[in-house]
Order: sequence, then structure tokens, then C-alpha cells
Amino acid sequence: MIPIKDSAAGATFAVRIHPRARQNAVSGVVGNALKISLMAPPVEGRANEACIAFLAKLLKVARGSVSIASGQTNRTKVIRVAGLSAAEVSQRLHKEHA
Repeated sequence: MIPIKDSAAGATFAVRIHPRARQNAVSGVVGNALKISLMAPPVEGRANEACIAFLAKLLKVARGSVSIASGQTNRTKVIRVAGLSAAEVSQRLHKEHA
């Protein structure tokens, strides 16, 4: 599983985005990042918005609780989830893809 860290603002973890995919899905692990396939194209922030919406639904939290801490214009991003600990995020990710 990927490393998930606790911070004062919430749990953080890395994701690697694959835009213009056939469906929105977690498609594996790349290095220390969760690989996420998104149907949205990487233009005008649409892939970032799709990433936030997908992870909020996956983790069962409000969309406003998920933010991109770094990597706005990169495929590799650091995601911050407010209101959840690293253990809770890990448990929810593992439960969804066990």
C-alpha cells in the first residue's frame, strides 16, 4: 500500500493521474503513489476537479474535504484529506480495493 502521512491539516498521500482514460478508477500503484485513471482531459483544471470529486466519493467524505496540496500542473500530485487520519484513509482505500 502507499504511504499515507498525518499532518495538522489532514492526511496526505501521493497520486499519479492518467487523464483521458475510459473510466474513472483506481488502476494500481506506481512507486509510492496511487494510480488513478480519469476520463477528464488535463486542460483548464478539469482533471484536477475530476480527481477531487473521484477521491471524495471513494473516501466517502465531502468534496470540500479533499484538496490538492501540491502538483496542480503535474501528473503526480499530493492529496490532502481534511477530517480523516492516515489510518482512516488507508482503511477506506483498502476496503474499496480489497
